[in-house]
Amino acid sequence: MKQILSAPVRASLKALAPALVALSFAGPAAAEKLPLSTISSYLNGLGTVEAEFTQINDDGSRSQGAVTIKRPGRMRLDYGGGDDALVLVSGGQVAVFDPGSNEPPQRFPLSQTPLSLMLARNVDLSKAKMVVSHTEQNGDTVVRAQDPDHPEYGSIDMIFSATPVLKAWVIHDETGGSTTVQLTRMKLGGSVSDGEFNIRTEAKRRGTPLD
Repeated sequence: MKQILSAPVRASLKALAPALVALSFAGPAAAEKLPLSTISSYLNGLGTVEAEFTQINDDGSRSQGAVTIKRPGRMRLDYGGGDDALVLVSGGQVAVFDPGSNEPPQRFPLSQTPLSLMLARNVDLSKAKMVVSHTEQNGDTVVRAQDPDHPEYGSIDMIFSATPVLKAWVIHDETGGSTTVQLTRMKLGGSVSDGEFNIRTEAKRRGTPLD
């Protein structure tokens, strides 16, 4: 992923839009992996998701916060709230708000990040060359996927419990780095205003309006 943040913030946010650290989750040793069709249906059935997250960066540093997903195409990652670091995904864009900068948020197309595979309106993991690997690890199913037309954009590992429930994702970027986001205290459903994902409104609120 592009170096889009100031050095201090990169240390905690480094690879928001791309890359994965190996994870080990406790669980039954002899479980079978979930079919790709089951996982696709599960992701397509998700509406609003709210959870707490722990982010593990490529250098081993950690940060925590709250994530809200509103499929399709919207996500909000709050690293503390207020004017702290924030990532918004909306309108086909990813915007990274750096609290150490007075500049407008860095923006780039969602389509150029592996997150687009998880937030797509219609997730179809059976698409040719999209799934790089599909394995069972300690009772969890791990699917690594990439844009088959642009593998240079990196890949995403999505980790599911046997239920299934999305437990974590790991983004691998084009430089070989990885970032893991582990989810806890997940809540499904509920009503979240589209305004929570509005990049322009958030930029104006912070005094860094978009050009």
